[in-house]
Amino acid sequence: MSHPFRFLVAESEAPESRDLRRESVGRSSGETYVHTLRQLAPGALCDQLKPAEEDGPEQQPEGLRQYDAVFLCGSPMHVYEDSPKVRRLLRFMRAVFASGTPAFGSCAGLQVAVAAAGGKVRPRRHGQEAGFARRIVPTAAGARHPLLAGRPASFDAIAIHSDEVEELPSGATLLAGNSDTQVQAAEIRCGGGLFWGVQYHPELALDEVGPALRRQAGSLVENGLALDEVAVEAFATRVDALAHDPTRRDLAWQLGLDAQVTDARLRQLELRNFIRHLAEPRRAARCRAAAGMPSPA
Repeated sequence: MSHPFRFLVAESEAPESRDLRRESVGRSSGETYVHTLRQLAPGALCDQLKPAEEDGPEQQPEGLRQYDAVFLCGSPMHVYEDSPKVRRLLRFMRAVFASGTPAFGSCAGLQVAVAAAGGKVRPRRHGQEAGFARRIVPTAAGARHPLLAGRPASFDAIAIHSDEVEELPSGATLLAGNSDTQVQAAEIRCGGGLFWGVQYHPELALDEVGPALRRQAGSLVENGLALDEVAVEAFATRVDALAHDPTRRDLAWQLGLDAQVTDARLRQLELRNFIRHLAEPRRAARCRAAAGMPSPA
């Protein structure tokens, strides 16, 4: 019998942001990740870590090697700001790269990996991308890459962010983008480590989108994405109703969405692909080592 997956989920939300998120959807970003990973890999052992906070021990590559994968969550943190929290988070990501443990990140998780590997992140030039990222298109490299295996030539995804990747680091491959955000998916190789990341949120359930929009209603109006907070509420209410019943074709049509968003299996595709192609081989190698079996030639 194979050993269960061992996953490490790294959360960088500030305590007040975690509290607000729990009030609206019942889970912090890290808790959402754990919930989704246990759906995708039943029985997985998921440790949670808050590497940006000063009361936690600093992680070393040796300790990180015990995991089959590391997951970096989304966060309101701006990685281009020089603060103690950001510096701690970037040191953690560099330790992940040095450990050789495969890593996956969404939204701010992608931005952390980019900055740690020497790339650049900036505030979005077009304001927020909120609710859904539209018409994401794989690059030529992305169309062949296992991270995006199963995605069509153009797709939408849940997305909520106000920062973007300005420049990928050396050793990175651009996998997808859209007209609003140049880097929607990328692979980063750094210091013997391998990272797959997306700017959108394959880990989120559809019922988390409406509450997220309500939490940011003021900034959505300020950025011109809604005329007023009443309009934000109307849009969020439709998303809530679709989350309650994803078979509602009328709501999907009104929101301009298809099965790439409404079907959980398709929505979570990048996480499934990462587990299959990177975490599963690492777990298999760990199982062989525990049984004293040689690695395959």
